[in-house]
Amino acid sequence: MLKVTGSASLDCEVHSRRSFVQAGVLGLGGLSLADYLRCRVQAANSAPAVNREADTSVILIWMSGGPGHHETWDPKPDAVSQYRGPFGAISTNVPGMQFSEMLPEQAKIADRLTILRSVNHGSGDHTKGNHWMLTGFEGPDFNKPDNQVQRRPSMGSVAAALRGPIEPGMPAYAAAPHLRGGTDNLFHYATYLGGTHNPFITNSDPNSADFQVRDLSLASGVTFDRLEDRRTLLKSVDQHQRQIDARMSDMSDHQASAFGLLTSTRVRESFDISTEPDSLRDAYGRHTFGQSALLARRLVERGVTFVTVNTQPWDHHGTANRLPTEEGAKLLIPPVDRAIAALVRDLIDRGLYEKTLVVAMGEFGRTPKMNAAAGRDHWGKTFSVLLAGGRLKMGQTIGSSDGNGAYVTERSLDPQDVAATVYHHLGIDAVNTAIPDRTGRPRYLVERGQPIRELI
Repeated sequence: MLKVTGSASLDCEVHSRRSFVQAGVLGLGGLSLADYLRCRVQAANSAPAVNREADTSVILIWMSGGPGHHETWDPKPDAVSQYRGPFGAISTNVPGMQFSEMLPEQAKIADRLTILRSVNHGSGDHTKGNHWMLTGFEGPDFNKPDNQVQRRPSMGSVAAALRGPIEPGMPAYAAAPHLRGGTDNLFHYATYLGGTHNPFITNSDPNSADFQVRDLSLASGVTFDRLEDRRTLLKSVDQHQRQIDARMSDMSDHQASAFGLLTSTRVRESFDISTEPDSLRDAYGRHTFGQSALLARRLVERGVTFVTVNTQPWDHHGTANRLPTEEGAKLLIPPVDRAIAALVRDLIDRGLYEKTLVVAMGEFGRTPKMNAAAGRDHWGKTFSVLLAGGRLKMGQTIGSSDGNGAYVTERSLDPQDVAATVYHHLGIDAVNTAIPDRTGRPRYLVERGQPIRELI
């Protein structure tokens, strides 16, 4: 039991996160709602819920648009063709585990992977699904006026806020090559955690011969001395405005962080992918995604806690100017297969595999039945997520879908279970950690999820 004493003489006896309600102490002579909420914030702020000494990191392979689970990690070779789709299944190096024939490289290292085959949230809305998988919480409806408003912080921003970077001076949260593109790819940011916990975004192609991180280079004719002069001037001009508008503190802190990154030789070296051996770059694949995955390894190796690697859009309807399933799969899956396998092998070779959790997922899966345009539509009732590393139990599948890949038949997993597992790896007790939003209301990192027991 944790005892938290607030202002005046109010004592908050925190037995569990729901003990106030269970004990019936709200109102009727007990705590007021305002007192109850304040106690929850105090408890969350006082509880030792984060292991700040952890040196673990996460690489999120974000597959916006929704990869088809039939074409990746949950093939259905015995289903009729309308459900099976255009591809067959192959055996992996784990007895009894099959992947799509489009994943031959990952099949060779399946003992180093775990596939969650029963993740679900029930929605086929890109906007809701993106928010759900990136934050753990349902997002806004695509058809509503607030469809671009992020309600909860992303997992990467939470990691930045609660853990910070592994190595001082490095960004805590980074993204490559960008966070544009995809369908409703909007919710990678910090919201009420503050702008300093937004991702540092590469915004350039690591596969380009003249790759250069745009925000880590100076404009022509600008020296660091001149930059420092400008920074000093901006600081004096902004000081009065920050006193008027407290929200400017985020921008001020963000500017300070950006200046530190810009002037750091170590940070610039971390993004210098040209120093990697050609053989290793070839192993990842000489394409934007492959080199972005290699860059992610460089960044976690040098002290970044959370890196998001954004892939090309996966929305393969076959209608509305979208690729059909077979064409889209042949375009996107081979480079992703190769790069993820190379990333896992590289992490193993460098002794980073147990410290780094690789997560590959999109916002949902695709419909079990192929549509008339040879595509698959949106499907949130069951889909797959890949995990690798992170001192978790690998070489298994958890949960299952039915013979058509339509519904969960075993071990239903919520997006919050996925988020809680990611936080567990980072040393964050998501179940008992709350952060006040802009109104002061405590918001728990997960409300119904738990770290997935079969992994731990």
